[in-house]
Parts: sequence; C-alpha cells; structure tokens
Amino acid sequence: MKKYFITGLLVLVPLFITVWVLSSIIGIMDQSLFLLPESWRPKALLGHEIVGIGALLTVMIILFTGVIATNFFGKQLINLWEAMLSRVPFVKSIYASVKQVSDTLFSDSGNAFRHAVLVQFPRQGAWTIAFITGQPGGDIVNHLQGDYVSVYVPTTPNPTGGYFLMMPRTDVVELEMSVDEALKYIISMGVVAPPNKLKTK
Repeated sequence: MKKYFITGLLVLVPLFITVWVLSSIIGIMDQSLFLLPESWRPKALLGHEIVGIGALLTVMIILFTGVIATNFFGKQLINLWEAMLSRVPFVKSIYASVKQVSDTLFSDSGNAFRHAVLVQFPRQGAWTIAFITGQPGGDIVNHLQGDYVSVYVPTTPNPTGGYFLMMPRTDVVELEMSVDEALKYIISMGVVAPPNKLKTK
C-alpha cells in the first residue's frame, strides 16, 4: 500500500505543480483584458469569461510591439518615448535600470545567465551553483585587485531570490551543465541531479 501511495505522489505532485504554475501565469496574463473596453471583453460578448484569452492577447501585444520596434519608424517612436521618460526624475531611474537589466538578459549578445558555475558560498568548503552575470564595473573596479566576475547565487526552491556576489575568477569553477539542468537541480533542492559527465583527458 505504501509503495502505491508513493508512486501516486510521484506521478501526481509534478502534474499538480505544473498545472498550478501554468494557471498562475495564465491568470496574470489574463489581466491584459482590462486594457480593452468593457464592451469588447468576452464576458460582455459571450456572457462568460474565457480563460486564456488574456494570455493570447498578451502574446499578440508582445509580438506586435516587437514588429514595430524593429522598423525605422518604430525605433524613432521608442526613442521619443524614452526621451519623454528621461525627463521625469523618479521614473527615469526606474525605467533605465529595468531596461538595462532586460537588455542584458534578453539580448542575443549578452552573457548573463549563459553559464552555470560552482562557487563556495556562504562559507569556505560549502559549494553551491551560481550563474555568471557579467563583470564588475564603475568605481568598483578601482577597489578590486585582479580578475573578478559577477555571479548570482539563487535560492532554492524559488530561484528568483538570491545573492549577488563579485568573486575572483579563480574561485569560480565553470560547469559542463546547461542553464536548464542547473535550474532543475536548484528548484528540486538537489533531488533532480543532472547526468554524470566524465571528462576526457
């Protein structure tokens, strides 16, 4: 009986968590329906809500924005919009910071979160998985001696929280592990280990 119960948990728990995560994401994306006039919403047209319509609308808005942003007139419009935002003191700093992070994360030429590494944290002898996010910049480089890299150490099981560290490159061990494998390992709290890879001499 215990064997069957555990087997059932192994089958159903990942399924329930997957459904919960997807439903949460779709629920958040469905909020885009509030951008439409109330008379255009599914509830007004059909008499009831349709789950996922807002998510589809969100994807269409993102694609449409991408199409506009890639042509000449769209770029000029974006530059005008950013110039307007740069005149608002508080909004300027928030928008510039968020834009810089998003450009780094989603740019094809960016190196952030492209490599999983092994670092000692929070003390010597304790190892954890981290991701290289770049190199220190600004006045910080004047106070660091040697070659340093910026790393992000995610927490488990929620990797969206974590710690930002600047470490000597010699203290960072690059792993032959994809970002997906590393994230699965972190989220599962070490239960879902990546396959062993033997180094060839």
